[in-house]
This record gives sequence, C-alpha cells and structure tokens, in this order.
Amino acid sequence: MQKHARVCADCGCGLSQYNREERCAMCARVRRFDTQPGPRIPDTVWLDPEVHAAIAAWEFGRASRLIRARAGLRQDDMAHMTGLSQGFLSMLESGARRLTNLDKVSTFLRGLGTPDALLPPPFREHETRSAPAHLSPPEPRPHRIRPVAGGRKADLHELAAQAATQSLQFAEEITKSNVSDVELEELESKIATIATQYVHAPLHPLFNGLLETRDQLFSLLSGHQQPRQTRELFLLAGTSCLLLAHASQNLGDQDSAIAQIQTAWALAEQADHNDLRAWVKGTAALIAEWSTHRQTALDYTRQAIRLAPGGETRIRIAAIEARAAARIGDPDRARAALQELQRAREQRASSDGLARFGGLLTFPAAKQEYYIGGTYALLGEHQRAETHAAAAIELYESGPRENRSYGDEALARLDIVTARIAAGEVEGAGEQLQPILNLPADRRIRQLGDAMQGVARLLEHPRFARSRAARELADATRGYQAIETKAKALTS
Repeated sequence: MQKHARVCADCGCGLSQYNREERCAMCARVRRFDTQPGPRIPDTVWLDPEVHAAIAAWEFGRASRLIRARAGLRQDDMAHMTGLSQGFLSMLESGARRLTNLDKVSTFLRGLGTPDALLPPPFREHETRSAPAHLSPPEPRPHRIRPVAGGRKADLHELAAQAATQSLQFAEEITKSNVSDVELEELESKIATIATQYVHAPLHPLFNGLLETRDQLFSLLSGHQQPRQTRELFLLAGTSCLLLAHASQNLGDQDSAIAQIQTAWALAEQADHNDLRAWVKGTAALIAEWSTHRQTALDYTRQAIRLAPGGETRIRIAAIEARAAARIGDPDRARAALQELQRAREQRASSDGLARFGGLLTFPAAKQEYYIGGTYALLGEHQRAETHAAAAIELYESGPRENRSYGDEALARLDIVTARIAAGEVEGAGEQLQPILNLPADRRIRQLGDAMQGVARLLEHPRFARSRAARELADATRGYQAIETKAKALTS
C-alpha cells in the first residue's frame, strides 16, 4: 500500500519529514513573521510605480531602499520583517550583494506583506504549486531581431520596425534613474545654503545638516542614474566632503580634515571637474599651512595652480601660496605669488566653478585683501599689512551679510593688532582686540585661538614690562578659548 505523501499546508510542496505545523520551513518562517507584532508597510507604499518597477525587475536592493524610505523604517526594522540579517540587508541595498535564492526572495517579499498582484510569477498564490524549484531570476537578454515566421525572407520595413522598437526599449532601460533633475537641484541648493551660512553662522548647527546631505548623496550614488546625473552627484558629494574638510580643520581635527580631503579628491576625479580638483588641492595646502608640515603647502599649491581654470579659484590658490611661503620665510616666492594673484584678478572669471555655491566656496575681494594683509604681516611689513587688513574689514562690514566671514574678519583684525603692537601702540591694539574678545565661543575657530596665543607672546616682550595695558591685554588673550573639541561639535 502506497504511503500518503505529506504536503505543506500553505504552498503545497512536499514535506521531507513530518512536523507538527505541517508547513515547510520557508512558509513556517513567513507565518511567524506575519503573526509577530512589529512594523508594517502602509498600503500606500504598494501604489508607488517605482516600487512596482523594482520588484518586477528583481532589483530587491532598490526595492528595499524605496519601501523603507516610503514607510519611514530603519534597516533593522526591515531585517526583522524579512528574516534577513541587518548586515546582508545593508549590502543588498548598497548593491554589494544580490538576492537570487528563491527561498530568501519569497521570505523577503512575503515578510514585507507584498500584495499578491506585485509578486513575480513564481511567488503568486495561483502559480506557487507548479513553480519549478530550480527557477532563477531572469537575466538581461541582448536585443536581437527575431526571424520571420515560416522561414520566409524578412521584409526590410518589418525589420526596421522591430529594430526601432528594440532600440526604444533599450533607451528606456539605460535612461532609468533613481534621482530626478528636480532632486539634483534640491541637493545643489542644500550645498549652497550650507556653504553660504558657513561663513557667518556658528559651525555646530551646520555640521549635522552637512552630514545628512553627504549621506543622501552617497546613497544615491550607490544606485543607477544617467551619466550626466552621476557626474553631478559626484561633484555635489565631493563638494560636501570639501566643506567637511574645512569644518574639521576649523575644529582643530587635522586627521579628519585630511580624510575628508582624500575622499573629496577621489570624488572630484570621478566627476572629472577641474575646479573641484583645484579647490581640494588648495584646501589641502591650507591644512598643511596650519600644521607642522608647512613646506608641503607649497607643493599642494603648485599642483593646484595647474588645475585652476581661472577667476576666483586661481586668485585663491595664489593667495594661499603667498601666505604659506611667507609663513616658512620665503619672501621671494611670497611676493611672486602676490604678483600672480594680481594677474589672476585681471583675468576673466570662470563660469563653471564652485563659486556657483557661494559663501565659503567663493573668494571675494574682502577675502583677497585679508590674505594679502596676512602675507605682509608674516613678512614683517606691518604698515602694508594693516592697510590691506583694514580694507578687508571695511569690505566685510559694508558688503552683504551672507558674505561676511566672522573668522576671516577676526583674523584680519589680529593682523592690525600685530602691526600696532610692532609700532608700540598697545592702546590701539586693544581697540581691535575687543571685538575678537567679544566673539561668541561657538564662533571662535581653532585658527583664531592659535593666533591669539601669538598675540599674547608679543605682549610679553620685555619692552612692555611696565605697561599695565599690555599686561591686561596679554592676560585676556592668553586665556582666550577657541572651539573646545570635535566631540562637542558633533553632539551639540
């Protein structure tokens, strides 16, 4: 007598051995997820055409990202629902792994509660029992002209129509994108807002917004978009890392600044954008200038000048080179760089540079005057230094608020302070120090704190030993506190 075969109560597949649930392992697992309390996918998510397309194309990483975003879920929520590990799900969404095993695909889709109408054919209720176990996701097929039925000679018009249809299908496939031009404009606007606010707003509140924007750009780059959109995403991502490099440097975290610069350079290479390359090398020079490896700054400016297309970018590189050369005691190179700066001022500005973002990513006349003044201060030409520093302050005070850099303005005042101390005018130096002493603590960038310690040392010179005003100013500058720590910036 033939023994009756046991089958799964849900899907109808044969059970290899008896179990109390009378369900196969896959269906038992799905049922457990269905009965456990936890997050659920709103019905509106399943109406999204992008979700439809991702599931139909077996792009389960993309589907996971879309569903999670639309439902407002975390990756660990999705992992709980689908039975996949959070690590695997993360790699799936990034494109590093694919989901091809039918058991896992079924668990993934049913764990999310995917409506039957959206399930690929092997997993639909009415087809489950007859689906062959070895079935795998469809692979892309090359577009070929099908032969005419009956072996008769193909009509050229018919072949042309087939070819046209297939070309259109191929074009539709390769022009699919996970980002729209409107979204790109919004991302560009976010970067521009941060760059603009950076020069006049406290650093702490900007940091989280900058990180969120960078992470959004990285996430989009892990998907598929049109080549021109990909280049724009690389440019925006590189610019966000460039801004993070400046922020890290202003916090006094040189290692983090260097890491951001390295990433920004890699992204600039992918974007094939010379202005971003030049800005990255220029910022690397700034980081080196304020470090113990000051000679390296000149190496970076030499590389940057070959990349700078002109306009403000070229002016910036020449200004950085001038000040860096003066800082290491190379007056000839410093003056040659100042001459290059003047030539760059007379050139026509480039139209496709980072200046479109505004704020920190521009190099206006006020900033130019500040750098020139700083160069002369380092060369010991204090009268010239004060003239250019005063011009910088006047331009900042009379210009648009969004272009007013509190950090550069304060450092320009310190150049005037240095010039007046050199001339023995301690009281005049005190007038310029007062606005810096009154600057809120969250606007005291690390470079400002270092410069104030230099002023304190100048006031401790023996010639001011009998000056009460010099002693009081020295005490005030010696105790000047800049931004405290990187941790505080990230948690505020």
